[in-house]
Amino acid sequence: MSYEFEYPLAAHAVASERALFIRRTYSHLAGAILAFMALETVLLNLPGIEQLVAMMIGSGVSWLVVLGLFMVVGWIAQTWAQSNTSRGMQYLGLALYVVAEAIIFLPLLYIAAYFTDASVIPTAGILTLAVFGGLTLAVFVTGKDFSYLGPILSVGTLLALGFIVASLLIGFSLGTLFAFVMVALISGYILYYTSNVLYHFHTDQHVAAALALFACVATLFWYVLRIVMASRD
Repeated sequence: MSYEFEYPLAAHAVASERALFIRRTYSHLAGAILAFMALETVLLNLPGIEQLVAMMIGSGVSWLVVLGLFMVVGWIAQTWAQSNTSRGMQYLGLALYVVAEAIIFLPLLYIAAYFTDASVIPTAGILTLAVFGGLTLAVFVTGKDFSYLGPILSVGTLLALGFIVASLLIGFSLGTLFAFVMVALISGYILYYTSNVLYHFHTDQHVAAALALFACVATLFWYVLRIVMASRD
């Protein structure tokens, strides 16, 4: 019996199976977001956490190493979350990715929490959820398949990574304009992965789908927070 016959694409599944897959995906996404918030709260209140933050962002090279490690761990987590043989491995992948995001967010949230207006984090969180919710609703209401955005988003991501690496090695600031460009890029990813949930994930891939959406929400929050912080300077 083929894998697709056992677990069809969401677009080919009966209505009840498709609805269950979508509910599972977004409940797991909500769980990942709550776990991220809990981990971040614990990390920000650990004694001596400022030393770890200073180590992570001590220089452009050190932060580049952190980003490199995050990309490797993220690739491993996504591979585990897409496992076709073990549900436990899928959940382990999602958990690993949430932990990795909590760690890489630590310096930015530490600065936001202790050196800026206390309202910047909740403000950025509300704006992030509003953007994500609006884009998600647009996909569900229109039913449009945005999978054609894949190659465009890949090129945009490579260009963005090039600018980030260059800024860390050369030492120039990317500025607020880059953050707005990244918000636009991640908005494209939200459209892409949301339509994939409707049409291109298999109905047992709710963990992998939740991870993909969580990655979008986390990255969107990162750049929205940067914009909000810059607006308070």
